[in-house]
Amino acid sequence: MRKTALALLAAIPLASCATPQQSADTAAGAVGGAILGGPVGAVVGGVAGAVVGAPGGPLAPGACYVRGPSGEILRHSDGRPRVQPC
Repeated sequence: MRKTALALLAAIPLASCATPQQSADTAAGAVGGAILGGPVGAVVGGVAGAVVGAPGGPLAPGACYVRGPSGEILRHSDGRPRVQPC
């Protein structure tokens, strides 16, 4: 529990430059990572949460994946999934 608290306290200064959604995603990722993988998991989970919650990211609110006729996610030529406004 102490390691989880330290990981969250370390993430607070970084959260001051983020949007509220990105801060919540970072905290959720850090807590989940700390539970599963300890201090290293907290760092990895926090980074993953920040990337997923980043404004304009592929899973940003209001963005949906573009799907083909059979339901598969369509991709750009470089492998990134296509997104569109919902």
